[in-house]
Amino acid sequence: MKLEHRAYSVHLLTATGAVLAMLALLAAVNYDWPMMFLWLVVAFAVDGIDGPLARRYDVQSNAPRVDGELLDLIIDYLTYVFIPAFALFASGILPGWTGWAALIVITFATALYFADTRMKTSDKSFSGFPGCWNMVVLVIFAVQPPVWAVLPAILLLAAAMFSGIRFIHPVRTRRWRAVSVPMVLMWTICGAWAAWVAFDPQSWAKIGLLVSSAYLLLAGAAQQILPDERLRDA
Repeated sequence: MKLEHRAYSVHLLTATGAVLAMLALLAAVNYDWPMMFLWLVVAFAVDGIDGPLARRYDVQSNAPRVDGELLDLIIDYLTYVFIPAFALFASGILPGWTGWAALIVITFATALYFADTRMKTSDKSFSGFPGCWNMVVLVIFAVQPPVWAVLPAILLLAAAMFSGIRFIHPVRTRRWRAVSVPMVLMWTICGAWAAWVAFDPQSWAKIGLLVSSAYLLLAGAAQQILPDERLRDA
């Protein structure tokens, strides 16, 4: 296969995320939350694969007709933001005005964040919480925290998008990558299993989700606090 064809095939892989988003939405409108999250986890895995492939085959040079970054952002907004926000609202986890507040804050704030030209840092991390509401909402479904804690957590994460606090990209951020990659794999496996067992509160997946989520949420801030000795000595 020619390099150009391989590069365009990466765009095709990325575009499958739109199909996965539709399948997730069809499950969501039928209130089939486990199936919805299974499709979203598959979309999350595809999103984790297509980036390294795009860089390997240099899609910007070899498949320039398609804007891969724009395609990725469109699909990410559907799978990371729009559908999870709908699930949080329609499931009744947040009753009354709290559900409306979460829905508006998530969709509005993340639309602005995705358009922020400063969202990526020099070390390939994110400046601010990267709007991974698919992960947040899945954890909420799996862990079932008290209702009074959910909205404050959402508001705090929404504010964190514009805070300058760093959040790692588990694949592209080189520092601690040896830990980050296994952690995101743990999250993916545990998230898929939690959805597969319909968020059984006795499932072991809940522990894996909490551990991996805590790492992915806090690692970037920890890297800001703890200097990299290799950079200091350079």
